Amino acid sequence: MALEFKSWQEMRSFVVHVLWSKWFMVFATLLIMSVNGSGYMFGLYSNDIKSTLGYDQSTLNLISFFKDLGGNLGVTAGLINEVSPPWLVLSIGAAMNFFGYFMIWTSITGRVAKPHVWQMCLYICIGANSLSFPNTAALVACVKNFPESRGSVIGLLKGLIGLSGAILTQLYHAIYGDDSEALVLLIAWFPPVVSLIFLRTIRIMKSVRQPNELRVFCNFLYISLGVAGSLMAMIIIQNRLHFNRVQYAASASVILVVLFLSLFVVINEELKSWKLKKQALKEPSENPPISAPLPVIAQNPLASEPQPVINRVPPSSLKPYLSWVKTIFKAPDRGEDYTILQAALSTDMLILFIATTCGVGGTLTLIDNLGQLGSSLGYPKHSIATFISLISIWNFLGRVAAGFVSEILLTKYKFPRPSMLTAVILLSCVGHLLIAFSVPHSLYFTSIISGFCYGAQLSLLFAIISELFGLKYYSTLYNVGALSSPLGSYILNVRVAGRLYDKEALKQMEALGLVRKAGQELTCNGGKCYRTAFIVITAVTLFGSLVSFILVLRTRKFYKSDIYKKFREEERAITETQIAPTGNGNKTMEIENNVVVNTGAALTVTEPPETQPPTNKDS
Repeated sequence: MALEFKSWQEMRSFVVHVLWSKWFMVFATLLIMSVNGSGYMFGLYSNDIKSTLGYDQSTLNLISFFKDLGGNLGVTAGLINEVSPPWLVLSIGAAMNFFGYFMIWTSITGRVAKPHVWQMCLYICIGANSLSFPNTAALVACVKNFPESRGSVIGLLKGLIGLSGAILTQLYHAIYGDDSEALVLLIAWFPPVVSLIFLRTIRIMKSVRQPNELRVFCNFLYISLGVAGSLMAMIIIQNRLHFNRVQYAASASVILVVLFLSLFVVINEELKSWKLKKQALKEPSENPPISAPLPVIAQNPLASEPQPVINRVPPSSLKPYLSWVKTIFKAPDRGEDYTILQAALSTDMLILFIATTCGVGGTLTLIDNLGQLGSSLGYPKHSIATFISLISIWNFLGRVAAGFVSEILLTKYKFPRPSMLTAVILLSCVGHLLIAFSVPHSLYFTSIISGFCYGAQLSLLFAIISELFGLKYYSTLYNVGALSSPLGSYILNVRVAGRLYDKEALKQMEALGLVRKAGQELTCNGGKCYRTAFIVITAVTLFGSLVSFILVLRTRKFYKSDIYKKFREEERAITETQIAPTGNGNKTMEIENNVVVNTGAALTVTEPPETQPPTNKDS
């Protein structure tokens, strides 16, 4: 549709309309998520930490665990998001991101004295924890703005987080060349800048379903698939040819151009609504125009006196507050709004937590050890960078596939998401077995399988939580579910993989008659380094799939029902109150969230979905 404006004022008005629209908020969220996956790039700079600071593998895996702990310990971000606007949550995350990664950069470049292990753990925990703030603020706002497309929203946004590792890798090569230490500096400053640009854009609006909502999200999906395809092509070319910084800059520019095509989708959709709005204003109508003064309110004589009970709390209303402990274990039906404690202590959440601790913990262990896995199996350094990018791309594909495919299967065939979660956890066992038995060239296939399964599990986890426990406290419950990742990482990465790797490395040193010096890093070579660890991980993952199947049995009746029915009813109620019939047959338009008045004998009041308690002024 062509952009035709009669004046600069009209053009400016359209620009403001676009910048304040729901679809532009989705575009801003896409950009924030596209640079917010630095937690998956640990394999690119982990060897720098290990070599410059003289750590063994167990210590490096301990630092990796604190990275995973910080990245998934987002309950604080969720609680802050419950009581404060998204712009404040984004600001806090930006400050934490810069501090954490900037301190890591100064440590590995020798600009400060060698830090203690606990300091490095603290720095990376703060830096990784900062990612949960934009994740929570942006993703939760989008889910609440588009509740009936939550599977597509979660899949798309979480997918771009997975893809962001490959996007940041291209930008890092374009800006800093092959200086892997400078990658940490890029992570320190670039994501905060993007978040700060869109501070006022990310917000929660009315949850009225947009026209052709699924089609628009599919357009965003096609563009993100184009980004993934471009990245895959760049990786293949870069793996065959040696790129200089100018060539990396050209490839990064191509990725950014494809990514910014989403803006044209936004402009196209908002131009349609803009023209419809102008057309509606030009059409003559018997009703008074929206800009006309509102009719005089005819006060109900029974309500003419101020009501003194407004500031009085009935004694019966104190009972829920005095007996709140009793309500913790009296959870509502599935799909209704649980409280935070009701959801956290429910059996369904416990089953989900155990299943994803086993499933996500195993795939996360592989991702965090990818650099050491490649070195022990004899892969060159540029191939390890390829594996990181492959994991990012297939992480993205797993997230969007789980989001969109599960949404279609659920809507059309009532196929429950927990069933897909069980299947994905089982699939991840294949990647673990390829590593355990040192299949030739297995790391390429393992990167694809593990990246896909890791991304799919996260998308399904967050969608299932929103469906079982409601959206009222989703900011916090979303992060409660994410705690399974660091727990699984600690058990399988630190306690299993790290210790068994160091044990095998010491055996190899003893066989060569070498004695380890203080501060010397431990290096293991060969397929035996991770064999026992990944056999254990495979068994744990298989157990996780069995636990997930229990949730399938428990929720089968719930997923056979119409789980989005209440959102359609709420949307219908909002639509009906926007144009309320009056006593003389005319209609009075609602202005934003204000009261709609009736000019008849009685006073008709419509309220927004979430109203604040009345005050003296309101009365």
